[in-house]
Amino acid sequence: MTRVGWRRILAWAVLLLAIWWLACWLLRWWSARGPTQRVEASAQQLVLGRYLTDAADCAACHTAPGGAPFAGGVPLASPFGTIHGTNITPDPEHGIGRYSADDFHHALTRGEARDGHQLYPAMPYVSYRDISRADSDAIYAYLMHQPAVAQPNRKNGVSFPFNIRSGIALWNLAFAGAQAKPASQGATPAWQRGRYLVDTLGHCGECHTPRGWAGQLKRAQPLAGNNALGRFAAPDITPQGLAARGWDAPQLRSYLATGLNPRAVASDEMLTVVRLSTSRLKPADLDAMTAYLLGDAPPAPQTLTQTAAPLSDGAGRHYLNLCAGCHGREREGVPHVAPGLRDNSSVRDRDPHNLIVAILDGLPEHDLVGLERMQPMPGFAQDLSDAEVAALANWLRAPTKASAVDAGAVAELRKGKPAH
Repeated sequence: MTRVGWRRILAWAVLLLAIWWLACWLLRWWSARGPTQRVEASAQQLVLGRYLTDAADCAACHTAPGGAPFAGGVPLASPFGTIHGTNITPDPEHGIGRYSADDFHHALTRGEARDGHQLYPAMPYVSYRDISRADSDAIYAYLMHQPAVAQPNRKNGVSFPFNIRSGIALWNLAFAGAQAKPASQGATPAWQRGRYLVDTLGHCGECHTPRGWAGQLKRAQPLAGNNALGRFAAPDITPQGLAARGWDAPQLRSYLATGLNPRAVASDEMLTVVRLSTSRLKPADLDAMTAYLLGDAPPAPQTLTQTAAPLSDGAGRHYLNLCAGCHGREREGVPHVAPGLRDNSSVRDRDPHNLIVAILDGLPEHDLVGLERMQPMPGFAQDLSDAEVAALANWLRAPTKASAVDAGAVAELRKGKPAH
């Protein structure tokens, strides 16, 4: 091809790029100057909208600690950088004040803002794809009746090339439309309602389903556990995973309602989910979520089959010196102070990630539902070596069927890396 031919192709490419840029600019310009929406809604629809907003856990990502409700600013860690929850108050400049119900439903289910730019998949539109239009409209009506807050959205910390929003369209084409298989087996009305609450509204798979190399949900492994997000790992909450840690229906329902049962205390992001979402659900919906998570024919919870290790060995003495004062000599726990560890879900987990992190980092005070709370736990990273942390973890896990913990896994987590 001649030099003139190459120049012509380059000129056309530049022209098309300029047209595309101008079209995007015009769309954003029009979007920013569209009419501010005024939404009429009945009292009944607003009550429903508030309930569905809680069920969808919107406040967890869109209400910053100490900030105005739904005004955004919550930092969301991802492997590609920090993404901030946006302002979804009715403010026309920074929020959704110019969004129609159609715009809102499109953003919620397709991940595309009113001005045409792609939303990062940190907004769980992949899970929300199946939300009913009536539920979307009720959430929209409720949000549009909240106080408008003129708070600018925080800049995201996503690095190149992931900050190129148009590239997300290719990600959506490859991954967003994949159909998720159910995490359990069932067909009852309660199971079906629970599937909608867990997989769609509650978007539990966004944390509890493993992710692939591009950050996509592994649809073939629903709710099988994920270590990619945050310091703590979201555990396996399939029926088999729950049964392996000894969970039954009453314990699971109690945990969703209060964040507390004899087997576990909600921590980290799950504590936020309980406080802002599941604890506010109706009893019938909690029953439905439990029915879906365990299935219509729940597997029998596995029981402990071994005796506890003696307190006289090295790890046992570490437990007596560092842990027994709060957790009890027999690991039975102390109400309102510390959970029991004898049959604790994190101790029994096949993945020792969360147990190791808790020993190294400690835990903050837990303000649970109502007046219930647990006291803060100090971390022992400065007191115990990697080998000693591993030995203590193995001592705690001795009565369980969980795999052994090695010092290498502790060393990786001490450096801030996953245990595997």
